[in-house]
Amino acid sequence: MSAIADAYIAACLDELDALKPGNVHRHAEGHGMTAGDFETSARVSAPAIARRGARVGVRVREAVAATRAAVGQNTNLGIVLLCAPLAAAAERGEPLRDGLIATLDGLDLDDAREVFAAIVLANPGGLGSAETHDVRAPASIGLREAMIAAADRDLVARQYANGFAEVFGLGGAAYAASRAAGGSPAQAAQAVYLTFLGAFPDSHIARKFGAETAEAVRRDAARRATALAGASPASRAADLAAWDADLKGRGLNPGACADITVATLFVAHLHPNATNGLPRPPNND
Repeated sequence: MSAIADAYIAACLDELDALKPGNVHRHAEGHGMTAGDFETSARVSAPAIARRGARVGVRVREAVAATRAAVGQNTNLGIVLLCAPLAAAAERGEPLRDGLIATLDGLDLDDAREVFAAIVLANPGGLGSAETHDVRAPASIGLREAMIAAADRDLVARQYANGFAEVFGLGGAAYAASRAAGGSPAQAAQAVYLTFLGAFPDSHIARKFGAETAEAVRRDAARRATALAGASPASRAADLAAWDADLKGRGLNPGACADITVATLFVAHLHPNATNGLPRPPNND
């Protein structure tokens, strides 16, 4: 398997190792899914994500199809949407962020058609319909233009619009700071996830439960982050587990924050110096 595929799988597994309140991880299943479903999804989708020379849209469609065939449900649509352009950018032989911008600029109508088909196949929870550029209708504009049109309501689409600003900026800074402080890959993944969860109303929650609920989860996450920062390791673990159970008990899954967490980890595995310009983390894997 290629280095890009290996980096993709490693990012997905690091994210699974982190206790992420409300989301599926190795410490607790939820929402009808297990960590095993996500690990299988990562491994079967990796060849498509890393298919050298393939268009971004083709990578997305083939990765979603492989996932659907293996686990029978949507476990990784957002992950695939974010990691496919990063994988294509990594092939370009230039700084990753520069390659990503060039990749995003080159997205076209064919990419949109492939991605629309992939989204319909994945059938994510709360998909609904849109007045313009609905994925169930034939694509009429390029993929990046379609993502820009959805950027105000979808955190994944927002990355296509702004050049993955949150992945390389806020997420990258949280990852690098955690690793520089001696945090394990799982601890760094958790730090990234909690940073995103406290910064943005999760768009997956918003689609299913409304903007007010998503904002309430964000405010609660920001409040909890302050308390967790000063807690002992045992108290922190107990508080995170209780928070996790509470969110899952209410059916609240911050899936978009988990998706951009994986993208941040993928960047770190592809190019450890690509996030925020901070020093390369220590090798304490």
